[in-house]
Amino acid sequence: MSDRSNLMDSAGQGITRGMPEKRWLTVARRMAIACVLLATASASAIAQQRPDQQKPKEQSCRDVTFETVQYTVCTVDLATHEIQIAWKAPNGEAYGNLGSFARAQTRAGATPLFAMNAGMYHADGRPVGLYVEGGRELTKISTTRGPGNFHMKPNGVFYVTGAEAGVLETGRYIKAKPNAQFATQSGPMLVIDGKLHPRFSADGPSLKIRNGVGVRDAKTVVFAISNDGVSFGSFARLFRDELKCNNALYLDGSISSLWAPSAGRQDELWPVGPIVAAIPRLPAAKATAPAGQAR
Repeated sequence: MSDRSNLMDSAGQGITRGMPEKRWLTVARRMAIACVLLATASASAIAQQRPDQQKPKEQSCRDVTFETVQYTVCTVDLATHEIQIAWKAPNGEAYGNLGSFARAQTRAGATPLFAMNAGMYHADGRPVGLYVEGGRELTKISTTRGPGNFHMKPNGVFYVTGAEAGVLETGRYIKAKPNAQFATQSGPMLVIDGKLHPRFSADGPSLKIRNGVGVRDAKTVVFAISNDGVSFGSFARLFRDELKCNNALYLDGSISSLWAPSAGRQDELWPVGPIVAAIPRLPAAKATAPAGQAR
């Protein structure tokens, strides 16, 4: 029996043995045309998918070069992610580094999009200045004078009130009294209402790895860490001119660290105090616990 006797025609009927060659070729052509039409329809269906189904989602962290300095910049949309700040694990011990924090959060079912050091700390790990976690003020705001970057006035506070966030100079934060769920105080301010800190020179001689946070609007928060040494002046201009943040706060330098696997960063060499993280929002029915607690 030839293979021809097993073929099916366009109506689904078997082609009988001994079918004229001319008719068999007609059937074969019909089958070929049907295959082409099917492939075309499939391609059209793919092309008509929604744009968000065709394109890969934008990474939250990206590389940016500004004034010859390379940075990793992480942008958070508070409509889809929440920002939390953590210091100690549920057992009462400080996390100590970003890796320990990220692994603990993942075990608790709340893998962070990224995590970063979130302010200065004392030798025992206590945050310097105001620290609020889960609506509880664990250390008080500082208005004292002193040495170092923290006391380069004006300094300020980064805070989160649920679905909104802000950066305010310390005095304005005290007057505003926002209902902060999370807050960390640091200094100096980098950008204040669109103006650079008054004590910054255009490009000072102190070049360090630095990280900071700015707000583009109440629901968009931008974090940046330099990959090279950078001056305060250039770092502040990054937030104002490139990242379009009217208010931005310096978080720390030298020990600045980032945990963002999607960006190829898993820093855990340096010890850290407070830690800030972006975590995907759960549906409203599933309330989220503060970063230091199980979810």
